[in-house]
Amino acid sequence: MHPYRTHNCAELRQDHIDDTVKISGWIHRKRDHGGVLFIDLRDTHGLTQCVVDEGSPLLAEVEKIRPESVITVTGKVRLRPGETQNATMPTGEVELYIDEIEVQGAAEVIPFQVAEDDGAGEEIRLKYRYLDLRREKMQKNIRLRNDVITSLRERMKGQGFQEFQTPILTASSPEGARDFLVPSRLNPGKFYALPQAPQQFKQLLMMSGFDKYFQIAPCFRDEDSRADRSPGEFYQLDMEMSFVTQDDVFNVIEPVMRGIFEEFGGDRTIHSDFVKIPYLESMMKYGSDKPDLRNPLEIVDVTEVFARDDVEFKAFKGTIEKGGVVRAIRAPNVGDQPRSFFDKLNSWAQGEGAPGLGYVLFKDGEGAGPIAKFIPAAAQEELKKISGAEDGDAVFFICNQELAAAKFAGAAREAICNAFPEGHVAAREQGEFKFCWIVDFPMFEMDEETGKMEFSHNPFSMPQGGMDALENQDPLDILAWQYDIVCNGIELSSGAIRNHKPEIMEKAFDMAGYDKQVLEDKFGGMLNAMKFGAPPHGGIAPGIDRIVMILADEPNIREVIVFPMNGNAQDLMMKAPSTASAEQLKELNIKLDLPKAKVKSEAA
Repeated sequence: MHPYRTHNCAELRQDHIDDTVKISGWIHRKRDHGGVLFIDLRDTHGLTQCVVDEGSPLLAEVEKIRPESVITVTGKVRLRPGETQNATMPTGEVELYIDEIEVQGAAEVIPFQVAEDDGAGEEIRLKYRYLDLRREKMQKNIRLRNDVITSLRERMKGQGFQEFQTPILTASSPEGARDFLVPSRLNPGKFYALPQAPQQFKQLLMMSGFDKYFQIAPCFRDEDSRADRSPGEFYQLDMEMSFVTQDDVFNVIEPVMRGIFEEFGGDRTIHSDFVKIPYLESMMKYGSDKPDLRNPLEIVDVTEVFARDDVEFKAFKGTIEKGGVVRAIRAPNVGDQPRSFFDKLNSWAQGEGAPGLGYVLFKDGEGAGPIAKFIPAAAQEELKKISGAEDGDAVFFICNQELAAAKFAGAAREAICNAFPEGHVAAREQGEFKFCWIVDFPMFEMDEETGKMEFSHNPFSMPQGGMDALENQDPLDILAWQYDIVCNGIELSSGAIRNHKPEIMEKAFDMAGYDKQVLEDKFGGMLNAMKFGAPPHGGIAPGIDRIVMILADEPNIREVIVFPMNGNAQDLMMKAPSTASAEQLKELNIKLDLPKAKVKSEAA
C-alpha cells in the first residue's frame, strides 16, 4: 500500500464499501458526539468524513490533534446510516472508520478559522496567506486563475500565436509609472529596471520577423494600490501582430475574451456586441473612458438651456460665462421615490466636494425641485426634449469646466444608478458581461499645471494620419490608433497600432517635449531597429488579474492573486521589502541616504 494514500479525499463512494484504504489531508473539522469522534479530512480534491469509533484506543490520541494538522489515516469504508448521509458532498454516502493514524505535520493554534469565514482582516490573512489559501473560496479563485490562463494559452495558440519570454532585467523607460530599479554589481552605479510591460521587446519581435507573439507576461510598476490594481506586479496576456489594422487586433481578441467569459462565467451572459465608442463620446455620454454599460443612464449636454436669456440660475450662468458646461442625467420613473432618495444623492455629492446635486422633477407637466423655479416653462420643455425626460422622471445637473464636469457627471451617473433597487428600470443590469472598445484617443494632451504638451496615452502609438497629421493639424486634435477594452466598467487593457516609422516617432516625441538625444538614450534599441525595416504592427495586453477578478465576482484584486502585497506594497508573509546588509550594499557600491526621522518637539 502507498505510504500516504490509495485514494484522495473526494474519491470514496459506495463501490469502496468494506475496502481498506488510506487517505491523507488536513483536519478540516472535528466533532465529538459523545465518545464517537468525527473528522472531516480535506485535501485539494475534497472532503471525506472519518470516524474514530467509541472505545477505540486511538480516541485519546486523536482528541489531542489540532485542526489543520496533516494526518494519514487507514481504515475500512462503511456506508453512512441513511439519515446521516450528505447529498451535498461527493463522498457523502460513505465514511472511513479509522484503524491507524499518523500525524505528518502537527498544527499549532491557528490565527483564524480555515473551515469557515470568521471575519479575519486582510492584514492577518496576508501574513498567514498559506492558511488563507486553504479556504474553499480562495482555492476556488486560484484554481479559476489557473484554468483561465490555460484556456488563454490554448486560444492564442489556436490562432497561430507563438509564446516567447522577454527579459525581466531591462532598461528604464518612461511608460507612465515608476520603475522598480535593480542595481548592477558588475556595472557599478548603473541599474536595471523591471519591465513595466514587454512593450519594446514585443515590438522588436515583430521587427525580427515573428508574425504573431504572445506571453503570459509579468509586469512591474511602482504605483499605488487600488481595488482593481495590485501594487508591485501583475500579469497580462501580452500579444503583438504584424501587418494588421486595428480591426484585425479586435478580431483576434474578441473571440478570446468571449470564449473565456463563456467558459468561466457560469450562468452570466455576454452581450452580443463589443461596441466601439470614440473616447470623446464616452466622456460625454458616460463621464468615463471605462464605462459600465450595465448602467442604463446616459449624460447629455444642456449648456444651451442654462445659457438662455430667460433662465436666471446665476450659479450655472457664471460658470458658463467662464467657458464651463452643464451636464444632465435623466433618472426615469422616480416620481414615487421619497424625498430621502434625493436628499441622499445630495449628501453624496457634498461628500465628493460639490455644493450638492441639483435636480428638476417633472410632475403633472411641470418641473418641481430646488432649481425648477429658475427655469421657465419654455426652457423646461427644451430640457425635456434634450434629456428625453417625461412626467415622473427627474433630471440631475452638474456644472463645471468641461473635464471636471465630465468626471463628476460620470461619478454621479454611477451614484444615481446605485440608488435604485434591483428591478427598477434604471438599476444596473445583473448577471451580464458588457464589453466595449474605447477608440480614437487623443494623441496629445495639455498638462493643466505646466501648460506643456505631453502624450495622453501610449507614446509608441501611430497617429491617425501619420506624419501629415503631426505636421498640419492642431496637436490637440490629432487622434491615435489607440484603444482600450472595457468590461463592466473595468479597463482590461490598453492597446495600439504602433508607430513603425522612425521619422514619425522622432516628430511625435519632439512635439511632446523629448529631444532626439532623449529618444536615442531611452528607446535607441527600438528606434535603430525601425531603421532596418519595420512592419506595420499592433497589439494589446488584457490584464489577467482583472479578468479573473471579474469572473470570480470579487471586488478586490488581491482575492485572485496567490501571494499579493498589501495596500502599502508590503509582503507581510515574507517581510518584503527588507533592509540590505552592509556587505550587500558594499558589494553593489551603494550608500544609503535615508530621510531623517522627524524628531518630536518636547516643547509644550
